[in-house]
Amino acid sequence: MKRYFKKVSRPEETSSSTKNNVDSESSKKDELEAILDNLPSDPASRKRILDYDPNIRDEVRHRYLLKGPCQPRNHEFPQTLISGTKRRFVPSWFDEHPEWLEYSIENDAVFCLCCYLFKLHHGDQGGGDNLPAKASLIGRIKKDFKIMLEHNYYTLLNASIDCVCFLLRQGLSFRGHDESESSNNRGNFLDRNLQLTSPVIQKDIINAAAVETLNAIMFDMGDAPFSILVDEARDHSVKEQMAVVLRYVDDKGQVIERFVGIQHVKSTDARSLKLAIDELFSRNGLSISNLRGQGYDGASNMQGEFNGLKALILKENDCAFYVHCFAHQLQLALVALAQNYVPVASFFFLVTRVVNIVGASCKRRDLLREQQQNEVMEALHNDELLSGKGLNQETTLKRPGDTRWRSHYGTLLSIISMFSSTIKVIEMIIEDGTYPDQRGEGNLLLAQVQSFDFIFCLFLMRQVLGVTNDLSQALQKNDQDIVNAMDLVKACKQQLQTMREDECEWETFLDKVYSFCGKHGIKIPNMDDVFVAQGKSQRRAEKITNLHHYRVEVFYIVIDRQFSDLNDRFNEVNSELLVCVASLSLDNLFSSFDKQKLLRLAKFYPRDFSERDVLSLEDKLDIYLNEMRSNNEFSQLKGIGSLAKKLVETGKHKTHASVYKLLTLALVLPVATASVEEYSQL
Repeated sequence: MKRYFKKVSRPEETSSSTKNNVDSESSKKDELEAILDNLPSDPASRKRILDYDPNIRDEVRHRYLLKGPCQPRNHEFPQTLISGTKRRFVPSWFDEHPEWLEYSIENDAVFCLCCYLFKLHHGDQGGGDNLPAKASLIGRIKKDFKIMLEHNYYTLLNASIDCVCFLLRQGLSFRGHDESESSNNRGNFLDRNLQLTSPVIQKDIINAAAVETLNAIMFDMGDAPFSILVDEARDHSVKEQMAVVLRYVDDKGQVIERFVGIQHVKSTDARSLKLAIDELFSRNGLSISNLRGQGYDGASNMQGEFNGLKALILKENDCAFYVHCFAHQLQLALVALAQNYVPVASFFFLVTRVVNIVGASCKRRDLLREQQQNEVMEALHNDELLSGKGLNQETTLKRPGDTRWRSHYGTLLSIISMFSSTIKVIEMIIEDGTYPDQRGEGNLLLAQVQSFDFIFCLFLMRQVLGVTNDLSQALQKNDQDIVNAMDLVKACKQQLQTMREDECEWETFLDKVYSFCGKHGIKIPNMDDVFVAQGKSQRRAEKITNLHHYRVEVFYIVIDRQFSDLNDRFNEVNSELLVCVASLSLDNLFSSFDKQKLLRLAKFYPRDFSERDVLSLEDKLDIYLNEMRSNNEFSQLKGIGSLAKKLVETGKHKTHASVYKLLTLALVLPVATASVEEYSQL
C-alpha cells in the first residue's frame, strides 16, 4: 500500500520537523559566517577551493574578491641568493598588478588570486603554480578582453562614420541648438547616433573623411597634367581664405573639376597666395611641373604681369598658361555697358526702383500675385494663353543680383510678363500709400515706366542680355572646354553683328515694341517727328527725328558698345595659344584642322613634347585626320571633350597618343572659375 499512497504526517510530527529545519539552517549560517570570517589571508595558509563544501565555494570566492589580494606592502622582504645574485620581491610590483598579484610572508613566494579562485584543476593551488604560467594565463585573459573591447569600439566607430558620411554627403549640420537630454531635437548627429558623441571625435572622423577624399582624388588624377582654379574671399569671421579646385582629364577622357580645400591665408597678396599653394601641393604630393593652366578672376594680385600670382607660377613653370575667367570677362563687359552709357544706366536704375517698391513688403507681393492670377485667368478665358502641366505658374518680380548680371535678364523677363500687374500695384500704392513720399514716388515711377523710352530699353536690353545669357550659362559648366567656349564667344559676337546690320532684325524688334505699347496703352511717338530731348536746350540741339534717335543713338550704340566690350574683354581668344587650340575643333568634319598650328601648339609645351616628338607628330597628324574623317563614329561628335571620351572608348587614344595628349592639354585649360567661387563663399 505504501507504493500507492503517501503517508500523511501527524500535526505534532510536522511542527517538530519544521522546527528542526529552522534550527539546522540557522546553525549552518553561523557555521558559514565563522568560516568566512576566519579565511586565512596568507596564500600559503589557504585550503584549496576544492576542499571547501561545494555549497559554500561561491561564498568563499566572493569573500576573497571583496578582501582583494594579499599585498603586505610594509613588509621587509627578505633577500634570497639566486644564481649568485641576491634577489628579493619589489613592492612596486603590487602597483603594476593590483588586481591579482599576492605575496606569502610564510613561504616568501608570489601567488595569483585569480588562479587560486577559479583554476580548480591545477593541483596545489595554495602556491604550487609557478608565476610564469600564471602570468601567461592573465596575459591571455587580458588579450581576449582587449580584442572584445576593440570589436565593440569598432562597431560603434563604424556607426559614427556612417552617420558622419551621410551628413557630409547631404551637406547637413552636425550640432543642434539644444543638445540636452530633454530636447526633442538634439541635432542630426545625436539623433542618428548615440555613441562617440564628443565633438572632438566628430572632428577627427570628418578630418579622416577629408583625407580619404583627397587621397581618392589624387589617386584618380595620378600623374596627369592639371590646372588650378583659385578664388579668394573672406569668410563670416572676416578671415582671408583661398579656395582651390583642380581640373584634369581622367583615364576615361572625362574633364573633372575637384575641390581640394580652403586654405587660410594671412594676406591676399601674390606671395602669400603662392606660399599657400606650395603648401597645398606639398601636403597632397602634387608637383608644380605637372601644372598646365591657371584660372583666376581679374584681380591685380592674381593676373599681374610682374608680381601677380600668375607671374610667380610662370617663373617656376612656363607651361602653366593663364586664362582669364571667361564668365568674369563677360560680367565685366555687361557691367561696362550698364555703367558707361547713361541711357542704359538710367534704365537699370529705374528697373531696380520698380522691383524695390513693388516688393517692399509681403502685402505688396501678395497684391502682385493676386493681380497676376487675375490676369492669367482672364487670358485663359479669352484663349490668349495655353493651359497645361507646368504652364502659368505663380511667380513674382525677380530681384537682380549685383555681381551676377545674368540675373538681370530674368528680372526683365518677369517685368515684361507681369507688366499689367506691376502697374496696378503701383497705382494702388499711389491711392492707398501710408506716407506722402510713397505716393509721390509711386506717381513719378508710374509715369516713367509707362513711357515709350522705358519700353524701348526694356526690349532692347532683354534682347542683348538674351544673346549673352546662353553664353553665360554655358560658361558655368564644369566640363566646358576652351575650344567650345571660344566658339560660343564667336557666335555671340556674330549674333550682335546680325542685329546691327540686318534690316529685318530692326523691323522685327520695333514691331515687338509697338505691339507691347499698344496692348498696354502706352503712347507711341511719331517716328518722323523731331526728337525732343528731355532736360536739354533745344536751341543748340541738332534736329533729328525720333527714328534716328531710337535706331542710331540707342539701338545701334548699345549693340556697338556691347560688341566692342566683348572684343576688348575677350582679347585672349585672339592669342596665339588659343588660336592654335582652336585647330583641334572637329566641327564640319574637322574644317578648322591646321597642321602647322597644331605643331605650334605642341611647341608651347616643351615639357610634354620634345623636338623629336614634334617631328614625329607632323607625320601622325595626317593619319589621324584621315581616320577621323572616314570613321562614322566620330562624325556626329560635338566638342573636343566628347572627342577625347570617344577616343578612349574605342582605344584610339593609344593609337593616336600624341594627338590625344594635345587634346588633354587643351581640355585642362580653365574656362571659368564658377566652380571654385561656389566654395570660396563657404
